[in-house]
Amino acid sequence: MAAANEKFDIQGINHLALVCRDMKKTVDFYTGVLGMPLTKTIDLPAGMGQHFFFDIGNGDALAFFWFPDAPESVPGVTHSANLVGEGSLTTAHASMNHVAFNVPEDRIEEYQKKLEAAGVECTPVVNHDDSETQASPTLTDTTFVRSIYFKDPDGILLEFAAWTRELDERDVNAEPMSVD
Repeated sequence: MAAANEKFDIQGINHLALVCRDMKKTVDFYTGVLGMPLTKTIDLPAGMGQHFFFDIGNGDALAFFWFPDAPESVPGVTHSANLVGEGSLTTAHASMNHVAFNVPEDRIEEYQKKLEAAGVECTPVVNHDDSETQASPTLTDTTFVRSIYFKDPDGILLEFAAWTRELDERDVNAEPMSVD
């Protein structure tokens, strides 16, 4: 669905900034395992830490801060404690639940095997659809995205996702919930 934004000319994600525990392990994973080029490195002033950027395609970036005095992460609060299908995915308000990278649909199985060969635990392919369970082991008429889930060295939930069809007006059919 190519809905037009009539208020702002937003052209995608410039960068998403996350926080890591160990910048070297983060660089090794994102460049070595996922192949993302490291495009900018910054040592923050006064020993405050570092800020590194990785190219994720289409002019977008994934960035990480490393702060020497950052508090420890809390699985199930700061990030998902589980992979999809292995337990609750709930995280706290204002947390980042997961990052989904757009990949070609015909390469999902290949990418799953590559991750496993690199020693990364990942889920089977999930065919997200409009069924009661919202997932199917095979493609259905309502499958809208196929994906695999895995975690980075800090436990951040990542997803390789591939759209399988154009979204349209039938895909916007749930009323938003409110606590008020």
